[in-house]
Amino acid sequence: MMNTVRLIFVCHDHQPTGNFDHVFEQSYQDSYKLFLDAFEPYESLKIGLHTSGPLMEWLDANHPEYLDRVAALVSAGRIEIIGGPFYEPILSMIPRHDRIGQIQSYTRWLERRLGTTVRGAWIPERVWEQSMTSDLVDAGIRYTMLDDFHFKNAGLSEDQLHGYYLTEDDGKLLAVFPDSEPLRYMIPFQAPHQSIDYLRHVASNHPGAVVVFGDDGEKFGAWPETKKHCYDDGWLRNFFNLLVENREWIHSVTPQEVLDATAPLGRVYLPEGSYREMTEWVLPAEQLAQYVQVRRELEHDERWPRIARFVRGGFWRNFRVKYPEANEMYTRMMMVSRKLQAALESGAPREIVEKARTALYRGQCNCAYWHGAFGGVYLPHLRNAIFHQLILADTLLDKALGRPEQWVELTSEDYTFDGWKEVQLASDHLVALLAPGQGGMMYELDVRPIAHNLLATLTRKPEAYHSKVLAGTDDRNDVAGVMDRVIFKQENLDQRIQYDKHPRKSLVDHFYDPSVSLDAIARGHADEWGDFHLRPYEARLRRNPRRMQVQLTCNGMAGDLPVKLTKSVTLAAGSSTLEIAYLLEGLPEGRTLHFSPEFNFAGLPSGADDRYFYGRERHRFGQLGSMLDLHEAGELGLVDEWLGIDVNLAFSRPTSIWTYPIESVSQSEGGFELVHQSVAVQPHWWVQGDEQGRWTVSIHVRIDTALAESRHEHKPHFNIETALSHTV
Repeated sequence: MMNTVRLIFVCHDHQPTGNFDHVFEQSYQDSYKLFLDAFEPYESLKIGLHTSGPLMEWLDANHPEYLDRVAALVSAGRIEIIGGPFYEPILSMIPRHDRIGQIQSYTRWLERRLGTTVRGAWIPERVWEQSMTSDLVDAGIRYTMLDDFHFKNAGLSEDQLHGYYLTEDDGKLLAVFPDSEPLRYMIPFQAPHQSIDYLRHVASNHPGAVVVFGDDGEKFGAWPETKKHCYDDGWLRNFFNLLVENREWIHSVTPQEVLDATAPLGRVYLPEGSYREMTEWVLPAEQLAQYVQVRRELEHDERWPRIARFVRGGFWRNFRVKYPEANEMYTRMMMVSRKLQAALESGAPREIVEKARTALYRGQCNCAYWHGAFGGVYLPHLRNAIFHQLILADTLLDKALGRPEQWVELTSEDYTFDGWKEVQLASDHLVALLAPGQGGMMYELDVRPIAHNLLATLTRKPEAYHSKVLAGTDDRNDVAGVMDRVIFKQENLDQRIQYDKHPRKSLVDHFYDPSVSLDAIARGHADEWGDFHLRPYEARLRRNPRRMQVQLTCNGMAGDLPVKLTKSVTLAAGSSTLEIAYLLEGLPEGRTLHFSPEFNFAGLPSGADDRYFYGRERHRFGQLGSMLDLHEAGELGLVDEWLGIDVNLAFSRPTSIWTYPIESVSQSEGGFELVHQSVAVQPHWWVQGDEQGRWTVSIHVRIDTALAESRHEHKPHFNIETALSHTV
């Protein structure tokens, strides 16, 4: 009689908040539906299924028949539904009350829609910290699964990973299954019989063992080339056939069945971590390149199998250090979460607060907060979606807290957790966040009527994978894992790699050589004559009931000249215009300085005729990706008709203006690609002081969303709750 093994096969299906509808649909058609079609006829097989909340809501709205089929398989005992946090946040990234709330709300949704009882939780990206144990238990969770890499980091050997363990925090117990890395790399990229051979090896050495495969469902059809491989070429059907043919010794089971019938192997405390690749991606680019090189060298050493389990990379939270844009989203999310708790404590209307909570939870979806083999933080539509939800939540909470129809507020706090106080200038129309400690830049500009952050930008920086782009080797292995494929989605990407010397934000203050060209500016080759973009500014806050102003002052150098620079940003209640004023002092007689404050505008992509620049009398200058070198201009406008926004910069004196696109070369599951990140707009002047050595200019940034509001013709104003109800 052959030794037996119990196989827990779990699919994790996920699409992030803000992903394109056609991506949802294509993934459904190529992966989720085809997998279910293939699985249904094999009545002896069982699986666990985790579907993330954003995808589940989309399926319920667009393909309810699919969920009905899943519910029938749940009723038949063939699918066990695994829950987790509703909108797939990294659990260690969000406050405890949001962790528990997300899990409990998703459990209720799943049990209501699919007629099931949820006892397990999928841990997004398997990012684990031991203190999460008690939160999971408090949320009603009995078990989870993590990579075997976590267990090896805790000191367990491969031979000790064929069951489940109990872990504990604050006296609360949680069952944890180790997920097999060998199976994750075999399925579906190696021949089906190799997975069977691996299971046979485990069974022969560990009779009655439990082996867990838990991985992305998208690798069964949605990842490049896998639809043909899994379905047209029959990989998945062949694999299922082999499981059935060997069912006398390979027992297909669910996690709950194992828990009910099997004792734990023991107790374990797992160190913080994620799957192995994630701990590598979080490393700074230079260290990651060194790590990969050393790892490749050691893999050929006969001692490597004994060493590997002690080798690990970095800590997930450091993505917020590696990518300041991730920290901007995180800190904005924390602001909203605290505001929501304050609204609850104040007794604000529950219905509005719950809508805000849903938007907050959606804004915690993890994908835009990090980057590895997938686009993540480099994808503008994901960043925009996060800010969209957070701005929706913030606006709803202002309504719940009883704000008047028109209001303005000016506050200062360390919003970004960097030891410096930031400034928030907020009204019923706009929210501007400024960082005096970082060159006095404006790093967020929320347009409330359309819930859009015009400064959801990205600063380009070195990535370890840029060496592959510069090498120019295209490797289109048909069924390679996502992390192994080298494909270039555009030509000459090696010539498009560029790194920024400063954050791509607004009110970034530059002094240049008077003869510098637009080409040098756009390519990042221009030398800075000034150091204001690096210096901290002193902030003064000026308030009256209807009008608020932040004044930022810095003494710095412009070439060899000491200059005092003061800029102010003013916002009035009921207004959608930022009034910006610059004052330069200490300018010597007879000297000319070349001064340019930089603006960036995000979420206004290039490449479409309905997204364009305009000047006086609405004369069009070209699409938003255009490089413009204008002179004697009095204004410049940027229009995105699809988004329904018109951003107009009006100047108090004749102005020269540069514009150019900010584009990154980044990695996604489809390959290396050029991604439009923002539109840079730099007014610039050759400055000479007056009799007192002073020079001034004012810039009015008027933001018109009338086009977007007109689409809601049954409402006199854009209705934020209507927007929320139509946002997935």
